[in-house]
Amino acid sequence: MENNAMKRLEEIKSSDLIENRVQLLTRLGQLDVEQNSDVPSFVESLTTLWEDFTCLDVSQCLLNKAIMPVASKYLALDRPDCSQYFLAFGIKVSQWCAKHLNMSVMSMEESQEEEHSNIFFQLLLDYLRFSASSFTAIGKTCVMSDDASVGTVHKFVSEQLNLTKEVILNAKLFTFLLRQKVESFSAEILKAVQVVIDSIVRLCINEIKTSGNLGKARVEEGNTVCDFVSIIALGVKSLSELGMLAARDGGNLVTILNTSWKGVITLLQIDKQALVSKVDVGEIIIKLILLIKESLRFAAEGWSGSVKDSISATEARRVFLPVKFYLINAVKVVALFPSQASTVFKEIALCILMISAFKVSLSQETHAKSTSEVMTDLLEKTTVDLLSALLNADELPQEFRLTVLDSLFVDDPGFSSHICKKQRHDSQTKTSLVDILSLSLESATSAKILLMGRVVLFQSLMRYSSELGEDAKLAITMKLQWLLDILIDEEVYSSVLSSQLPRADGSGKTMIWESMFSALLLSLKTLMIILSSTPAWKEVETFLLQNLLHPHFLCWQIVMELWCFWVRHATENLMADMIDKLCTFMISMSSSETPLCPDSVLRRTTKSICFLLTHSPKSLTARVYENISIESRSDTAPDVYLALLLDGFPLNFLPDRVKNDAKKQIIADFFDFIENFKEKTSNSSKYTVLGAPVFALSTCLQILKTSIPEIDSKTLNFVVDLIHKYRNSREETTRDRYSEILSETLSIIARSELLYTCQEMDNVITELQELFISETDHLLHKSKPNLALFLSGLSKYEMSETETCPKSRAVWELYHLLLKKRQWALVHHAVTAFGYFCARTSCNQLWRFVPEDAALAFDIASGKEAKTERFMLELKMFLEKEQALLSITTPSQEELELLVKEGKEVKATIANKLLEVRNQRPMEVEKRPNKRRKLPEGIYGGVELLQNGMKKFNEGLSELRSDENESQDFVKSLWNQFSCLEDLVSHLVSLAASD
Repeated sequence: MENNAMKRLEEIKSSDLIENRVQLLTRLGQLDVEQNSDVPSFVESLTTLWEDFTCLDVSQCLLNKAIMPVASKYLALDRPDCSQYFLAFGIKVSQWCAKHLNMSVMSMEESQEEEHSNIFFQLLLDYLRFSASSFTAIGKTCVMSDDASVGTVHKFVSEQLNLTKEVILNAKLFTFLLRQKVESFSAEILKAVQVVIDSIVRLCINEIKTSGNLGKARVEEGNTVCDFVSIIALGVKSLSELGMLAARDGGNLVTILNTSWKGVITLLQIDKQALVSKVDVGEIIIKLILLIKESLRFAAEGWSGSVKDSISATEARRVFLPVKFYLINAVKVVALFPSQASTVFKEIALCILMISAFKVSLSQETHAKSTSEVMTDLLEKTTVDLLSALLNADELPQEFRLTVLDSLFVDDPGFSSHICKKQRHDSQTKTSLVDILSLSLESATSAKILLMGRVVLFQSLMRYSSELGEDAKLAITMKLQWLLDILIDEEVYSSVLSSQLPRADGSGKTMIWESMFSALLLSLKTLMIILSSTPAWKEVETFLLQNLLHPHFLCWQIVMELWCFWVRHATENLMADMIDKLCTFMISMSSSETPLCPDSVLRRTTKSICFLLTHSPKSLTARVYENISIESRSDTAPDVYLALLLDGFPLNFLPDRVKNDAKKQIIADFFDFIENFKEKTSNSSKYTVLGAPVFALSTCLQILKTSIPEIDSKTLNFVVDLIHKYRNSREETTRDRYSEILSETLSIIARSELLYTCQEMDNVITELQELFISETDHLLHKSKPNLALFLSGLSKYEMSETETCPKSRAVWELYHLLLKKRQWALVHHAVTAFGYFCARTSCNQLWRFVPEDAALAFDIASGKEAKTERFMLELKMFLEKEQALLSITTPSQEELELLVKEGKEVKATIANKLLEVRNQRPMEVEKRPNKRRKLPEGIYGGVELLQNGMKKFNEGLSELRSDENESQDFVKSLWNQFSCLEDLVSHLVSLAASD
């Protein structure tokens, strides 16, 4: 039979007519195949028979198509001595098919070429199947024992990959050519391409397993196994290119896409140490990042249009599933080659930031809510995994982890202010999704649109920090301060408070929306739990201690929430020790830390401690009280105790006996102070603050929310004495303190209804009326809120309501004083007090209490026309609103939107006012007369005396320096002080000369 085959083949060679050759080849393919030593030469003859030039008509395609079944029959023999010949055959056929494919594409417009094209594509399909079988045969029979055999395999693989590349490049075009068979035939070709790719990957895996010498190849350069590594490297590079081409076909080549990238990962996993010098890992990662950006950009261009129709979850999944696929592959590549991936860490970081910012932007669009949910579900965890793959690499130093995090969470002190300036500059420009994806490495550092993306990324990183290594956890902990620093920015903290983000619920099956602030707190608490048993916990403790007194309200709130969380879950001994240290810290503060200054370190500390105690076990409150009690040996303890009371120390948390003792002590100190007030003007022996017992009792009543029956008419007499001392005092600081004491005393009286029925109240009303009406001192301004509180209790006070009654006139004038004020806070206090009074008083002529020029009586638009009827209407609306607010536990969405709207209007108004002020200042400067000022003669004389004094001072210092008995440290200190004084005097001289 074999002799018949060779004879038939000779006949084919001798025939000049292609039609005869085709017929003879068809008969040859029908012959039975037997093993024979002539098979290699037979295959070689088939190769020769295949013309390497592309055909100009259909006949050449028919001939080559007839060769394929014959070659496939002999390939199935799996003869080792034929493998090199089949490889040569495949190389030639691959090159011919690639050329012919390009020719077919160029002539696609010619209708007469349709039959020719169909035959060629059938031939192409046959060869692709033959090619896949060839790789299987190579794995079984080809022994790559020398450079020549490896080189042949390398060439064969290269040509197959080149052909598949051409097929994918022209996939759309040949499906057009095969328009009658597009659903079957073109799909078969693409399926065959997929099989070829799988076969190449399988060949590489099997050959490495068979040879077993890959480890040795890393040492012995130039051997056959090392050469085979170059085949693997070729496969990695080519398959990544195929993956890029398939991705750009709009989803029609999804199977090729998946097969190509899975092949890349499989080949890279064979032996990374052998491939590390052969493969450009950075290029592969860049390709995947490019695919991610292109997929998101395509979606962004469609979603950023003028039409704001809701985006369906199905459409969102269609966009984000490929992105997840690329991310997963990027994670695998980075995990395999972290050192090589570190060379493109900036590109990786930018990609991660873009995804995070993209999600934030979607979450803020009403029509994209479901899209944001899908994106969170599919991409959030995988994006963090990509970053974690870099951070978890053991072969990378800690400095690199910190560098990566610094690029994501910029630690530059000027970063926030720079961003803030850009925000103000670009405030009128709305950021689009496309803008996010258009950023470069250079522009991304200061890009406003990535700012919230950074915050959300940090939140996600903390949430999934359990999967980080010890070094990575430590690095993350060192960026906690960055979070607080960035939250100070106006745009950031307002977004954190107002924005909502989707996240998976506990089951992981449903997406729920929660505020960004809540998500941030939850992630921080999660991080604390994860770090509690790691070396990084020390950094957390340091962070919490350093920010206990953070000046920014939101940062302070976050830190205190974390403190409370820590206290609730820490051991009792640990928290007791921490509380003791905080108490020691407060007591050790300098006496210059006045407890009445809210911004002092002492008050900021007590504010934090009181917040902590309010949300902690009651035992801690008792421990603080024991550490800082009135009986403490420290001289500063009473002031610390007062500061704690002023910041709401939870007295109700104390045991009943201790609480009663504390209350009794406060009352006793109060009475001791008011009884000795006339005679003793010095401070109490227990306090460094004048009037401290009054402040203590006032805050105690507010904390306990109760009245104290022990308060009697002595308090009213004290008010009269206090007003007299205020009038007689000439020192502003003393008058200021007296006004504060008066304010707190009025608060005490307002909480004791019995005092309003005492006869001494007449004198108090009269004195208050004379003080507030006659005095124009700005120091009394801070007493007016508590004056309003005091006036609200006058419903129990008897008045005749006649013009001749001094008591009635005094009360009317006091109410007139408050209701005239146009400051919004005072308006609120005054109207609230008057409403409370009206609801409980027996007075009938309430109109007498309202001045004609009351703040609420004026027309809102013009602010000029005042009507009593308008005041009563505004009062009614105000009281109804106050009552409605008290009955509401959770604000509705409509109320929140209204609040946001009002806030934006207020912000815009303030911005316009500031702009007007800035514009007016240059005009005012220009209008000033351009002439020299004439200073008083006394100033010139004083400057001259200073100059003469400096000369004398200098002479004295020179004598002192020559005295050997004098301490040199003392002389040096004097010289330093003199130098500073000399600079100051020189500056004054220059100012006087210029004027």
